Amino acid sequence: MTDREKHGQDSADQSSRELTLGGSWAMGVGGMVGGGIFSTLGVVIAVAGEWAWASFVLGGLIALATGHCMAALTVSSDKAGGIYRFLRDEGFERTARLSAWVLILGYTLTVAVYAATFGSYLGNALGGPAWLPRAMAVAAIVVLAGVNLRGVGQAAGVEIAIVWGKLVILAGLAVLGLAHFSPARLAQDGNFGLFGVVVGAASVFMAYEGFELLAYDYDDMIDRKRQIVRVMPLAIGAALFIYVALALATPMLVSPSMIVSDGEVALAKAGQAALGTFGLLAVTVAAALSTGSAINATLFSTARLAREVAQENELPHVFARRNSKGSPYVGVLVIAALAIAMAVIGGLAALVTGASVVFLLVFGTVDLLAWRQDRAHPWIAGFGTFGAGLAILVLVAHLSGWIA
Repeated sequence: MTDREKHGQDSADQSSRELTLGGSWAMGVGGMVGGGIFSTLGVVIAVAGEWAWASFVLGGLIALATGHCMAALTVSSDKAGGIYRFLRDEGFERTARLSAWVLILGYTLTVAVYAATFGSYLGNALGGPAWLPRAMAVAAIVVLAGVNLRGVGQAAGVEIAIVWGKLVILAGLAVLGLAHFSPARLAQDGNFGLFGVVVGAASVFMAYEGFELLAYDYDDMIDRKRQIVRVMPLAIGAALFIYVALALATPMLVSPSMIVSDGEVALAKAGQAALGTFGLLAVTVAAALSTGSAINATLFSTARLAREVAQENELPHVFARRNSKGSPYVGVLVIAALAIAMAVIGGLAALVTGASVVFLLVFGTVDLLAWRQDRAHPWIAGFGTFGAGLAILVLVAHLSGWIA
């Protein structure tokens, strides 16, 4: 590449930085508060009982520690790429390449599951033929891929609107429940304690997966070094707050046993119990907004991860191409197409639960690298490393049936 071409590329990169603090915050929150809270609340209550809220707190603290470490490492390298970039800078090129492939495939799978959840909620509310939920899942991916192809500003603007819409509805549901708060309503039969809290935190950690997407958006941020340090705790803190509020509020509206048995529609049942048909529809809208924003944020960030990796010849260079709007369009289209195929095939829930191990391993590795390199506060990096490691062990034992 000639000096003139490099200068032109640098100018194009600079002019494409349109992601404001509000936009990046929405991308982070949208990536986390996606389909997770709608399907994990029953899971965590089943293993942690009245201490389900503490499981969300513990998981959130690990996520906050990892966000701190990820921001510190990203600022230090001053490049996008997340765990791929960190491993490559340490000289672990093969491991870095493998991590990129695993993450891209994992995020594509996540887009498919979010889309399937989107279709299921709307299909349940509207009724209709059996093929309708999958058709809606495909439509959601197609529409949001189109939004991403229109560039950073369009994708971020849509994300801000969707995130605030769903947070208003979820916050309203939390207020309705907390207005009738009674500690006795949290309790259910069984012995739950500290161990149940740890199992719950490990099982529910997929609800916090998504903040790391911000490390892939780094090159699109305005005042990026300052912004990524600020946005990580803001995004993770918002997700933690809404999860804890809902874990405390939902049992005030429907019984814990019903939350466990109803699974991913538990919040819809809670909305119906609070406000009748209007509540059911409101929560269904929140579920649609949540999964829609998660699809948008994950497509946006994963395509940028693929672009960064392709620029270093670890993926086909076609993934580095951008359209006139600055969007890495090949990555968007390929990820969307694969996600559509997965959403139509279905049966992915068990794989996504197992993917929690992968994401915890990634987060633990980030914390360990920051600790080794002395890039982050040592106590925070140490807590994140041991917290993620313990969660991996507990989750593997739980999934294998060694512990309940």
